[in-house]
Amino acid sequence: MEFLTHVLGLRKPVRDYSKFRLSAINQPRYQHLKLLSGWLVYFVLFFITENLIPVSACHVVHSPVDDMIPFNEYFLLFYCFWYVLIVISLGYFLLYDIRKFKELQVFIMITQAVAMFVYIVYPSVQMLRPAVMPHDNFFCDLMSFIYSVDTPTGVCPSLHVAYSIGIATVWCKYKDASKWWKIFVVASVVMICLSVMFVKQHSFVDVMCAIPVCIAAYILVYGQNNIIQ
Repeated sequence: MEFLTHVLGLRKPVRDYSKFRLSAINQPRYQHLKLLSGWLVYFVLFFITENLIPVSACHVVHSPVDDMIPFNEYFLLFYCFWYVLIVISLGYFLLYDIRKFKELQVFIMITQAVAMFVYIVYPSVQMLRPAVMPHDNFFCDLMSFIYSVDTPTGVCPSLHVAYSIGIATVWCKYKDASKWWKIFVVASVVMICLSVMFVKQHSFVDVMCAIPVCIAAYILVYGQNNIIQ
């Protein structure tokens, strides 16, 4: 760890995980790692909503705005960068600011819980995907693959948008982040939120519905009676 810290020019992590063992998860210095179990719950619920709720039981989500937004496969770059941004953000805070890690992970878990509840109680589907890809290129091929493994159900509210807003919120509140990094994160989040509509993974309605979910998460994480310990 010290060698990597020196070579990469990073400061020493606030927590040393090199000696971590699962049996030590209840120790105070490692208890925050329990929050990562939220992802396991999410993946189980994602499987249920994706595979056990038929399209016939879903409500179609659509807005006139969707008809004005053309499919553009190059927005796939921003759509996929979302995954990278999640890993970078959680990984960085896990090493350098445990409090911020908790804030981001709890923010994500709240949006996950709300979204999954809505997906089950009021299942949704969007019919915006192009029947035939407009171009024969790598991006269209990759988009076709994503369509094949990710059904157009369980879309409202958009977790792509909710996570992104959470990431931008935590980074903007992080005093050690530079102005330029914050600008980069915010710009990336804006492009990610736009990308979900341009690659036809979400409706404009899904994007808008993610906002009140994020407001609720913000109040719980940063409000006067915040739930972060």
